[in-house]
Amino acid sequence: MAEGKSPVLHEEHPDHPGWREWGVAGDERYNRAVLGLMLARLDDPQHARIRIFPREMLMNLNGVIHGGAILGLIDVAMFAGSSILLGESLESGVTVDLSNQFLAPGDPTRPLDAVVEVVRETGRMVFVRGQVVQEDDLIGSFSGILRKISRK
Repeated sequence: MAEGKSPVLHEEHPDHPGWREWGVAGDERYNRAVLGLMLARLDDPQHARIRIFPREMLMNLNGVIHGGAILGLIDVAMFAGSSILLGESLESGVTVDLSNQFLAPGDPTRPLDAVVEVVRETGRMVFVRGQVVQEDDLIGSFSGILRKISRK
């Protein structure tokens, strides 16, 4: 992993030892404005973990984390996790495919993590899979395909 290569992986977060802040420039862009503070770390050479802290605006009428918020985390986490694992900046890429299974409701009082694994990388594509968890609770399972796009 070449953590220093990504322009959006910042220094270790002072309030969360072992975690780095992941974020694009601008508080008004989707990642920060909707998902809030996003942290990232390498769990092992095959798995990167991306974390958000649910807020009331991410809850549905049933008092659990909205499915759209979980999908939003997954979409961003596929890029963040793959960038960390591959040591290259993939933020300018696009999602080609995303499949998700909701397995349990998300508790808005606990951090929500997407654990990402790169299954295969080709010249233009990255195949990803992972799980959404809250501690030992499995909230969802996902797989997706990212297309790399060169920054101009």
